[in-house]
Amino acid sequence: MGGSGSKIAVLGAGSWGTAFSIVLADAGNDVSVWARREEVATAINERHENVDYLPGIELPRTITSTHDPERALAGADVVVLAVPSQSLRENLPTFLPFVEKDAVFVSLMKGVELGTLKRMSEVVAEVGDISPDRIAVVSGPNLAREIARREPAASVVACTDEDVANLLQARVHSPAFRPYTSIDVLGCEFGGAYKNVVALCVGMAVGLGFGDNTTASLITRGLAETARLAMNQGANPLTLMGLAGLGDLVATCSSPLSRNRTFGEKLGQGMSVEQIYASTRQVAEGAKSCSSLRALAVATGVETPIVDAVDEVVLGRLTTAQLMDAFISRDTKAELS
Repeated sequence: MGGSGSKIAVLGAGSWGTAFSIVLADAGNDVSVWARREEVATAINERHENVDYLPGIELPRTITSTHDPERALAGADVVVLAVPSQSLRENLPTFLPFVEKDAVFVSLMKGVELGTLKRMSEVVAEVGDISPDRIAVVSGPNLAREIARREPAASVVACTDEDVANLLQARVHSPAFRPYTSIDVLGCEFGGAYKNVVALCVGMAVGLGFGDNTTASLITRGLAETARLAMNQGANPLTLMGLAGLGDLVATCSSPLSRNRTFGEKLGQGMSVEQIYASTRQVAEGAKSCSSLRALAVATGVETPIVDAVDEVVLGRLTTAQLMDAFISRDTKAELS
């Protein structure tokens, strides 16, 4: 990988892809953003603004955008994947022919694939026939609009190859964005996927009118549940206590900027899943990942009451009020069991 001033391609011009492009540009990289819709690319190039996803944020002049994947990827030694997690398998083959040899992939996606139950790095490795030591993930308490406003934040860059993690750390370290490294890709990905589901649940509680005791209880039990499933898969428990675990969980569950929490609030206020989807362009990954995380838990014999209940609400089998009643009526046990 080149040093400062090298080109990085960001595939996906949603709010997080755009915000991370600002980080990359501030860190000294030339950034080419692939946008699914041509009008988004045009607005980024002509107005230096992503009007649809981050209105009011001026983008650095070193960020350009294109609807052409070949142009976006030409000369890029780092490829950042910022498409919705459930569309990765479908989208990746259209990009792969244009990826530079030995380029490193960086996943910003937070989900577990429906059906296969694979993490996003596993999907990249499988579809692209790419070695895991060329696939990294970035995860942490990184709400897109705050990152785009250059508010101080930290995150984790994880790769099974520590040298690659260190090189990427240098490439994404901007004045407002502090990256830490890790080799626990699995733990970072589970933390990122699971916190979206917990945030949905917290949002439901807020939508129902409950306060901080309820939300703090859900966040804490959500962390315990995340750790149970992630450690069952081989994650380092300390990862779940860090930025990609607890940090991301607290930010996503606590902020009205979180699309997953907002999605949950609307459910708590009585809207249906279909009505919420119809009212927003933003993707709430937790509404998709809850069923795949639940299936993974069933397959491995891990108890996951929050994921189970959220999935039942998303499927329309349980109301949000019934979900809260179900939590309170569960059998009590020792906290650390």
